Parts: sequence; structure tokens; C-alpha cells
Amino acid sequence: MLSTSIKIGNPVYFEILEFLQAEAEVLDSGEFRKWLDMLDQEIKYVMPVRTTRERIHGEGFIGNMNHFEENYASLKKRVERVETEFAWAEDPPSRTRRFITNVRIEQSAEDEFKVKSYLLLTRSRGNESDYNLITCVRNDILTRTGQECKLKTREILIDQTTLGMDNLGVFF
Repeated sequence: MLSTSIKIGNPVYFEILEFLQAEAEVLDSGEFRKWLDMLDQEIKYVMPVRTTRERIHGEGFIGNMNHFEENYASLKKRVERVETEFAWAEDPPSRTRRFITNVRIEQSAEDEFKVKSYLLLTRSRGNESDYNLITCVRNDILTRTGQECKLKTREILIDQTTLGMDNLGVFF
């Protein structure tokens, strides 16, 4: 099957947009076990390290260096850890809001979709008056079985070379 662009107005577009918005709501609400249910068991979840370089030297990411490179088992362990008394980076938990925009969808196989979206993540901690902002492009692959979508891969391409937050204890 050739890759086909899914346009705004197509019911599939709205189905995938609904998935992304539901995922953001689940994460912002701290319902991480529910989020795990939205993931494919074979998920690849990666955030490459960005660097500043001239265009001639590539797209600005270090090829084999990541802030994290995770699978379902490691994501599940992170969720389980947040539920313990030892998750100091997220206890008390961060307050987050995820704003998703510029969603572009291509159908790459019968039940597989390439989804590109922009994410603005706001995060506040404790009683601090300042909050962190992270912007990124997310390159996802979603699979659909029946009426249910699952996140199969997520590549998070952050815009910052220097992160403006103490840790990456949140999910993107």
C-alpha cells in the first residue's frame, strides 16, 4: 500500500486526533496506568539529543545519543516507580499541560498511521511561580485493531539544546 495523506475532515483524522487528546488528558491527570494501556507492547519511545550545528552537518541531532530510549517494560517500570515513595523527582507531582497542534497523518499500511504533531508541554513544580516550557515535534506510529488505537513508536524531537528543567520525569 502506498502512503496516503489523511486530510482534516476525514473520520480517521478525527479518530487519531481524539486519541492524541485523550492521551494528553490521561498524562496531565497522572493516570499513568491508563496511559500504559494506550501503548503497543512493542513500543519504541525515544528522545534524541539535539545539538546546534550548521545545516551541512545534518538535522541537529546526535545519531546515537538519546535523553532516553525506552520500550514497554522500561516505561512500565517508570510508572511503577512513580507510584512508590522513592520517586523524589515527581513527589509532589509536576503539574503539566500538553497542547497538541499541527497534526499531520499518513496511512502507511491498512491499520498503521504515521502521525506528526507539535507539542507544547508546560510544567510547574511545587510553589514556584515560574514554569518550564518544552516544545517538540513528535513522530508517532499508531496502529489500529478494531476501534482501538495504540501508540507503537514515538520519536520526540525537542527544540531546545539545553533543557530548561531539572529532570525528564514527565512523559511526552
